Amino acid sequence: MDPGIANLGLGAVEEVGKDARLLASEVVRTPARQAQERRVLTLKRATDAFLDAHRPHALAIEGQFFHQQRDVSFKVGQAVGVVMLAAAERDVPVYAYGPMQVKQALVGNGRAHKDQVTYMVRALLQLTRSPVDHHASDALALALTHLSSRRLTLPPGR
Repeated sequence: MDPGIANLGLGAVEEVGKDARLLASEVVRTPARQAQERRVLTLKRATDAFLDAHRPHALAIEGQFFHQQRDVSFKVGQAVGVVMLAAAERDVPVYAYGPMQVKQALVGNGRAHKDQVTYMVRALLQLTRSPVDHHASDALALALTHLSSRRLTLPPGR
């Protein structure tokens, strides 16, 4: 999941042998003029529905690092909290990956451009076209990063 109060990217993939297959992706949007508590409620309901529909074994989320953007980090933190709460209610473990980790895992370069990551999401999931919204693409990139990290840490034969 790519957390954000205005745009929450959701993506689900499944491992098929050494490949991954797209199950679903979507973006939940909340209007800036809406009361903050309503926005959080919208995100919670959408996250609950997505997790209930796809029943993941794990949840990958973007690790946020905002040094001088307190207002942004506070709002994104609310979305992160919603996602983590929804996962905890279902006993789904949460794994955080920073942007450089995602770029390194998918492109092989921690300083890759966003369009390169989107291209790799498309290629790895064997999609006929790239996800339309970059929040959905980012959520799928996080899921693929988690699958990649699992493959590197699991013993052979698992």
